[in-house]
Amino acid sequence: MFRIKKLDIFIVKQFGLLFLGAFFVCQFVLMMQFMWRFVDNLIGKGLTMDVMAQFFWYMGLYLVPQGLPLAILLSSLITFGNLGESSELTAIKSAGISLMQTMRPLIIITVCIAIGSFYFQNRIGPHANMKLAQLMVSMKQKSPELEIPEGIFYDGIPNCNLYVEKKNMDTGRLYGIMIYRMTGSYEDQAIILADSGMLQSTAEKKHLVLTLWSGEWFENMRSQELGGSASVPYRRETFIHKKIVLPYDADFNMADIGGLGHKARGKSLRELAHGRDSLIQFYDSLGYRIYADLKMNFYNIPSISHADSLKAVSSPLAQHFNADSLLAKLDAEKQRKLVDNALNRVKSETNELDFRSMVTSDGDKQIREHELESIKKFTLSLACLIFFFIGAPLGAIIRKGGLGMPVIISVVVFLIFFILDDTGYRMARGGMWTVPFGTSLASAVLVPLAAFVTYKANNDSVVFNLDAYREFFRRVLGLRLKRHVMSKEVIIYAPDYHRDRETLQRLSSDIEVYAREHRLHTAPNIIKVFFRYEPDHVVERISEDLEATIEDLENTRDKVIITELENYPRLSVKAHTRPFEHRWMNVLAAIIVPVGVFLYCRMWMFRLRLAKDLQTIRQTNSTIIERIEKIDK
Repeated sequence: MFRIKKLDIFIVKQFGLLFLGAFFVCQFVLMMQFMWRFVDNLIGKGLTMDVMAQFFWYMGLYLVPQGLPLAILLSSLITFGNLGESSELTAIKSAGISLMQTMRPLIIITVCIAIGSFYFQNRIGPHANMKLAQLMVSMKQKSPELEIPEGIFYDGIPNCNLYVEKKNMDTGRLYGIMIYRMTGSYEDQAIILADSGMLQSTAEKKHLVLTLWSGEWFENMRSQELGGSASVPYRRETFIHKKIVLPYDADFNMADIGGLGHKARGKSLRELAHGRDSLIQFYDSLGYRIYADLKMNFYNIPSISHADSLKAVSSPLAQHFNADSLLAKLDAEKQRKLVDNALNRVKSETNELDFRSMVTSDGDKQIREHELESIKKFTLSLACLIFFFIGAPLGAIIRKGGLGMPVIISVVVFLIFFILDDTGYRMARGGMWTVPFGTSLASAVLVPLAAFVTYKANNDSVVFNLDAYREFFRRVLGLRLKRHVMSKEVIIYAPDYHRDRETLQRLSSDIEVYAREHRLHTAPNIIKVFFRYEPDHVVERISEDLEATIEDLENTRDKVIITELENYPRLSVKAHTRPFEHRWMNVLAAIIVPVGVFLYCRMWMFRLRLAKDLQTIRQTNSTIIERIEKIDK
């Protein structure tokens, strides 16, 4: 029986506060990204505050299903990262509570959020999407505020292209004006040239008054006014001062939502299923109708049974029929006409098929969009669970809270999800991929990742532990930490100076003999390195005796000896002899030439460093021996 425990309440409080904060941050980021895409429809429109408030409200509702998974990912990462960083997660595990038991209350909450996300997408999301689309269309259709640029044609005024060579910002005077008016057909076009002018709006903001000075007016005259003449005459007018009234509606008018009713994003799951069935039925009947029309109009093929067609093909006349021989019997003129007629017929039929394919391809696209939106409602809800099972285990593994590492990991995971999901959606909508494959691409990639990190976190794996990777690269690159020796406040056993001095003297002699026999500055033998390995017990013994002596001398109160002990390097006793412990790995490294070259150079570097370390040990031994002799006196 499930019981609510104090630990569950504690974790839920930690997660809840972080989830609310992360959700509002994610919503803000997504809204800014969405608004940046459509900033051209907002700038310079003179929109009122109530219109902008509606836009931001419906935009926020539209982006809620996308913000929930990202908020769950970030909040779960920070929650378990904080627990791991403060060692609370270690205390929980030491009490016999597994990671899955710790995650159990948050799993229930995440499932509830996923169900709420699905309900939101099915009930509230379609309405918000339709209202947002209506606002976007209305903003796009609204006439912009007049900001006439210099040197380019401006088409912000309906049925008019205006070119201004120069303008005076103080007086509002325009110079070098050229206007193309397109109020009707080609027969009613006009070109107006003027030296200067001014453009002003009327009080009701329904018209513009264009005042021109010193210009000419060229305008085509309507042909029907002149008895239907084939030619189109024009008239030319020279003026000193002229005023032109242009239509200009500066008010915001809401567009008709009826034209957006076929959009798949504005439908619930039941409406999507009904719309998809209707589209399939309509375009199937349209396809049969097109096939019947083409069969009747172009091919004119009567109904022939299957048996009759086989009988006609297998007849002796059909087997000895040769169209080329019949064509060769005609004269050149008839052959040319026959070929031209055939080409014209083929082009006509091809154009007809291309035109009809546009209709059917548009229907296929609408059907795919309905299927995509139906599956997307489930995949976005499932993303909440996937992101939780990625974020919570990763937080338990990396043990880093705050907004540093969790934010970086969240951004990387969300970018992977967004790229895969957007790519799959676009490819499936275009018909290059199947709809189930395109919509499930992101989930198919992230579900194994979620299962992998959950398994590793439940088994206390260090696969994502940065310290483990730091230690690995430190060993590969030959980096090492400096020795730190601290003076002890309480000393139980005093060091045996006499024995330590003899050990250091013996080590110095052994080091001198070893350096003379092995010649560490020369390049190592490739055969001995990769194929004939010989262990170096001398360096191992030197390192063991030195560490034992250092451990004994750490009990001294003499500050000079404590300082000198820090000069002793940490010896690598095997890295200068062979790359790996096992012989087959060394042979394999030699076969793979790039790896073998790197390992050979690395081992040579360790030999040179060992020679330097042995020299440092000898010098430090001499200093400490002298200091011990002074202490004994």
